[in-house]
Amino acid sequence: MPSPAGISGNAAATLALDTVLASLEDSKAENIVSIDIQGKSSLGDYMVIASGRSHRHVSAVADHLLKALKDAGLGTARVEGLASADWVLIDSGDIIVHVFRPEVREFYNLEKMWQAPDLEEETLH
Repeated sequence: MPSPAGISGNAAATLALDTVLASLEDSKAENIVSIDIQGKSSLGDYMVIASGRSHRHVSAVADHLLKALKDAGLGTARVEGLASADWVLIDSGDIIVHVFRPEVREFYNLEKMWQAPDLEEETLH
């Protein structure tokens, strides 16, 4: 997804991250974790993981976030999982957001995988 006009890549990622975190806080999302994945993955710059208390809350948090991204001029994000609202994935380009019900979040434990230390380049497999 292209950056908004006149904004460099890092500034666009920072704006998007600030928008995401503010929206999640405003929606009363729980256990919000932001993970810097620059250099770990070409998927994006940051991954944000949050929980909602129920299917309805997960859906409301995701809807609110989508509106906030659009209102901030960051375009229309791609969304998966909104119909079931167990795990909603929102891909805004620079920022990938996962909104889970607590049980689903605990099962997949994405934080553990993405916060693992980088392996040294000399490590052979």
